[in-house]
Amino acid sequence: MATAPEQLASGLWRWAGRHPEWHPGRFGAEVASFALVAGEDLLLVDPLLADAEAPVLEVLDGLAGGREVHVLITIGYHVRSGERLRARYDGRLWGPPNCASRLDEPERLEVLEPRTEGPGGAQALTIGKPVRAERPLWLPSHRAIAFGDALVTTPEGDLRLWAQQTVDERRRRFYRDRFAPTLAPLLELPVERVLVTHGAPILQDGGAELRRALDAPPWEHHG
Repeated sequence: MATAPEQLASGLWRWAGRHPEWHPGRFGAEVASFALVAGEDLLLVDPLLADAEAPVLEVLDGLAGGREVHVLITIGYHVRSGERLRARYDGRLWGPPNCASRLDEPERLEVLEPRTEGPGGAQALTIGKPVRAERPLWLPSHRAIAFGDALVTTPEGDLRLWAQQTVDERRRRFYRDRFAPTLAPLLELPVERVLVTHGAPILQDGGAELRRALDAPPWEHHG
């Protein structure tokens, strides 16, 4: 069910709606998008208009006034409505290279290289061994990390690594010994909030919640 934008904190908004391309099951069908005011910049993270278009645009139009608008994408298949919103606000679109194949104007994609400072101080982060296509975003204006699909908040409210395949002992070892350690450097950041595509955002004690998620076995759910 689509939601109108909700203000989570000063300069931080979230809205959610059903992704039209998601079919496997209930979990994962609803996806979240975020808007962050970072000084003179407005950052739109993995934005999807879906069927909540009117109330979302009303809020975004108000936030965009007098600001530079930047669409930030965490992973290629989260381009969603990003291109349309970039055009609406004459802004810029940033993301990993695999976004290009999903754009009508791929030449407008600006690759946010890992650990370089982008709009509003945003930085792309690398995770995985081998390195994943997903690049989570460190958003210092709100002491937040935004994830695409690597982490989710479960229906019970727990932040967890998300495994969409059956978790046997071999896969459990992979997450524990190879994947989770690649996220450990994120614990050095002053994380207060964790913004996830699927599930509720973590709005306080984000660093502690992230540490618990890395110490726990992956959460297995096929969607």
